[in-house]
Amino acid sequence: MIHAPAVSDMAEPLAAVWALARQARQAASDRELAFMLVNDTQGLAHYRQAALWLQEEGAYSLSGVVQIEANAPYVLWLESVCTHLASQTAEPCTTLTAVDLPPHLGQEWAQWWPEHALWVSMTRAGEAATAGGLLLLRDAPWHDHELALLREWVDAWWHAFDAKHSPRLKTLQAWRKRLGAWVERQPGQPWWKQNTVRVLGLALLVLLFPVRMTVLAPGELVPAHPVIMRAPLDGVIDVFHVQPNQTVQANQPLFGFDEVVIQARLDVALQSLATAETDYRQTSQMALTDAKSKSQLALLLGKVDEKRAEVDYLNEQLQRARVLAPQAGVVLMDDPAEWMGKPVAVGERILRIAALDDAEVEAWLPLADAIDLQPGAALSLYLSSSPLSPVSAKLRYIAHDAVQRPDGNFAYRVRATLTEKTHHRVGLKGTAKLQGHWAPLVYWVMRRPVATARAYIGL
Repeated sequence: MIHAPAVSDMAEPLAAVWALARQARQAASDRELAFMLVNDTQGLAHYRQAALWLQEEGAYSLSGVVQIEANAPYVLWLESVCTHLASQTAEPCTTLTAVDLPPHLGQEWAQWWPEHALWVSMTRAGEAATAGGLLLLRDAPWHDHELALLREWVDAWWHAFDAKHSPRLKTLQAWRKRLGAWVERQPGQPWWKQNTVRVLGLALLVLLFPVRMTVLAPGELVPAHPVIMRAPLDGVIDVFHVQPNQTVQANQPLFGFDEVVIQARLDVALQSLATAETDYRQTSQMALTDAKSKSQLALLLGKVDEKRAEVDYLNEQLQRARVLAPQAGVVLMDDPAEWMGKPVAVGERILRIAALDDAEVEAWLPLADAIDLQPGAALSLYLSSSPLSPVSAKLRYIAHDAVQRPDGNFAYRVRATLTEKTHHRVGLKGTAKLQGHWAPLVYWVMRRPVATARAYIGL
């Protein structure tokens, strides 16, 4: 029975795997990596021979100082064996002997190899085909703990080797090499003709290149001069005749108050007026013969005028309970159901009416982005519903004081007049881009980082 090695026995081989993996990441070339694989793997498992085979290169490296070009017959047979194993073997590690190969390959085994072999395959991420493999050969069979260590080491090695062949890495290395050669000091040339000086001068010109300061802020299309409809009296809203975003005409009913109380008071006032008029007529007839009744006419006439004024007032209240649109436009309001049956006070805002072509941009500029903005500065509003068709506007004013927004942050209110009419409806939101003064590119790049650093560490 084969017993698994203890944890203490595995600690040293694992440390060796980590050391080899670190050396593989620091290797300077492919050949150095290949030499390390076929020779330095001896620290994990003893073997007599080793060979590295790659799908695109064939036999790539042999253990020791054996040259591939000087062993053509062996290399041809080796490549045939590796090609067969890559096409037939799907396991990460495969142990084999001569009987595991086809007869035309297995009959030459004893001529080139010892009795036992190990094939460790290599594949790229996301691909099923074998991209390469490591062959290890020795006289004794292979053990399970050796297979685990070799699998870990070959995976780490293949990761380092494949990374050096990444197209992106090759491109970066080529550009780095080309840039390094270009800025290398040229003996015999004056300092002002040195490429390093030219690079620094070019970088300085780029950093000082003037760009326009721009900031972003949440924005919205809002009515420029909306008509605010307020409650004309104290009462309870009974009915709404319009819906949000509905287009209305002048004198069209908008909403109405509960008229029951007003109508009841009007009926009482009409009865009181009729009684006062009757008393006045009777007294005026009696005044023809009775001097005392004649003296009461002025008092009764005052009562009639008082009741008539009360009736006129209640009639006016009844008319004001039926609110009409003062102009044509679009109704801007929340859900009407929230107002139904709700008591309101005089002057409380109910809704707004905005003209169809009377819109402007409102934005909220955060405190950190409060750059110098002058009236007339360009502003572009990129609506979330139509980001490819920005709305152009000119800055009309920016508020002097910052106010607290619903999200808890403070911001300055910005209003901008549209430079041309837009077909977008009022209420659409997006992101406003505001353009300020010209500044060097280095200031544009470093403004926010420096401000953030100052806020946290006091620079």
